[in-house]
Amino acid sequence: MLTPKLDKKAFEFVRDEQSDALTRLNRGIEKESLRVTTKGYLSTRAHPESWGAALTNNYLTTDYSEALPELITPVSTDPQAPRRWLKDIHQFMYQDMADEVLWAGSMPCIMTREEDVPLADYGNSNVGQMKHIYRRGLGYRYGRYMQTIAGVHYNFSLPEDFWPAYQRFKQNSDPLPDFISKQYLGLIRNYLRYCWLLPYLFGASPAICKSFMKGRAGSLLEEFSECTLMGRYATSLRMSDLGYQNNAQSKFSISHNDINDYIEALEKAIRTKDDFYAELGVKVDGEYRQLNANLLQIENEYYAKIRPKRVIYSGERPTQALKRGGVQYVEVRSLDLNPFDSVGFSQLQIDFMDIFLLFCLLQESKDLSDRENAENDENFRRVVNFGRKPDLHLLMHNRSVSLKATSLDIFEQMKPIAELLDAKSRNNHYSVALKAVTEMAQDPNKTLSGQFMQQLSASGKGYYGFVYGLSDGYKQEFSKESLPDERRHFFMEEAQASIQKQKEIETAEHVSFDQYLESYFK
Repeated sequence: MLTPKLDKKAFEFVRDEQSDALTRLNRGIEKESLRVTTKGYLSTRAHPESWGAALTNNYLTTDYSEALPELITPVSTDPQAPRRWLKDIHQFMYQDMADEVLWAGSMPCIMTREEDVPLADYGNSNVGQMKHIYRRGLGYRYGRYMQTIAGVHYNFSLPEDFWPAYQRFKQNSDPLPDFISKQYLGLIRNYLRYCWLLPYLFGASPAICKSFMKGRAGSLLEEFSECTLMGRYATSLRMSDLGYQNNAQSKFSISHNDINDYIEALEKAIRTKDDFYAELGVKVDGEYRQLNANLLQIENEYYAKIRPKRVIYSGERPTQALKRGGVQYVEVRSLDLNPFDSVGFSQLQIDFMDIFLLFCLLQESKDLSDRENAENDENFRRVVNFGRKPDLHLLMHNRSVSLKATSLDIFEQMKPIAELLDAKSRNNHYSVALKAVTEMAQDPNKTLSGQFMQQLSASGKGYYGFVYGLSDGYKQEFSKESLPDERRHFFMEEAQASIQKQKEIETAEHVSFDQYLESYFK
């Protein structure tokens, strides 16, 4: 096979010298989910006050819309902890959901007008206004429908004490933060080579509500029912051209070969004016339509499949944080909500992500050329659009390779990592996860998108009816079990503290928003 092999020496070093670090991998999950009414429409109710202030709550905020809550788990070394946190946050939320449900699918419910998607409100502070105006700008630039698409972000890092020993093994003499950044960028480059695996295995949006298309024709789509469109072999319409897209981003390229080049490219994009965005206007009749007319309003507008990240200080931009201290963790962004799991992401998926990301780290990772970037993008496009097509082929080093055979080869190479993780955790969860994805590679019907289409067909319903049934079932499941008093009080106290913190931010400011914005981009 043409796929690079696991670096045997690096793996043996980790196995023999640093295996305890594998018991302390850091994981965190951010999960978005629309609030939807019993009739299948987007909620018009404001973010409930009982959930606290979206600006400052550490566990429960909003993404684009008031109707799009985002659940955030703390970082944990326990692989079971993220799902426990997600379960508790769901139960807390459902105490004040009235007749609404959290939508179980990545693609939205029944859509009406663009202006019916309510922008997230973060209060009157300068930072709150900035977050709101940024979202307003996204609506002007790409439309509000696109911003109602939900997904899961998986945050991953190795423990800090792993890196000095690994640096000595690599015989590297760079400053430690530079070495760590290089290793994470190597992980990211390999991720970009193989990330087509994720929509193949876990893509779960092969069908959509017809209302999402607003009468537009899509060459990829065909009619499933009167109200539902599907991609016959699609895995993740969320990650296709129907979902997240930004044509203006084709005007610049982001390199993952060097952290300084990565920072410089993003900095350039947030300072380079775009003619179309300039025509939209920035401040019109005294009201901001967008933060600026540049290719990116801020770095977060770059729709990446994965991001190198560092925890930021208050008022600090993401690129400034990376410049200050280098890469601290990676954020995987190519994951659909799992509609067959009550919290949207299964334990099997967590276990596989750990294997996958370690596999991406523990092998050679040459710099990505423009040719290979184009090849990687084409592979990803083929899988999100046609991943379940029998005998689908991908491109690797300018050669056509079988998706099935390549997947099986990669999973075979991952076996030592799964076995080592099992040995350190004293269970067989990782091998079980690897066995499950191997079966998915052998039979596309076992993938999440394959299961989705089988169950959708068997249900006799359209997209809305099927996904609403799943969503309501999870609501009933969470409502049956009471949140323990200790946990309920914990989230209540966080909600009250977040409201107080927002008030303090609002009363402490003494500069105008224009001045704040100018200072932020200096």
